[in-house]
Amino acid sequence: MNFLELVKTRQSVRRYSSKPVEKDLVLKCLEAGRLAPSASNCQPWKFIIIDEPELRNKIAEATTNKGLPINNFAKQAPVLIVIVIELPKLLTRLAGKLKHKDFEWTDLGITAEHICLQATELGLGTCMIGWFDEKKIIELLGVPKNKRIGLVITLGYAIENYLLRKKIRKPDSAVISYNKWE
Repeated sequence: MNFLELVKTRQSVRRYSSKPVEKDLVLKCLEAGRLAPSASNCQPWKFIIIDEPELRNKIAEATTNKGLPINNFAKQAPVLIVIVIELPKLLTRLAGKLKHKDFEWTDLGITAEHICLQATELGLGTCMIGWFDEKKIIELLGVPKNKRIGLVITLGYAIENYLLRKKIRKPDSAVISYNKWE
């Protein structure tokens, strides 16, 4: 599929089949993430694959909220990918401070979308989850306390006949202007 078709096909999947994801496909997704560009080529990420059922359920539980019905679908996904944010190089951190930007968070978005686009091309579904109990995930995975969890990505095969939701997007005129703010 061409790139624009890929982008149009990619969506957040919230209903997964129990079919296991082949390890080589998971690794292809992470290779796409590994190759993503980053500020000063810092590559400020580490990917943790969670496919062991008991641990996967505990991590999925850490993305839910007892008071709000959110992210319960994470328990269905056969694989979870936790992206840990690494500190960028000193020069990049200094530039970020001067410009009031945290470049590693921009880099996180780029690498995560590379993973999700590769998964889509392979016939897999994903959903990026930003709501989670960071302390619990750090504890469960043995991540050093000076690191941050950037995202949890669910990965698996969507249930059969999972429909593409109608993607409502703002019109071009609302998001594109030439040469000045309009």
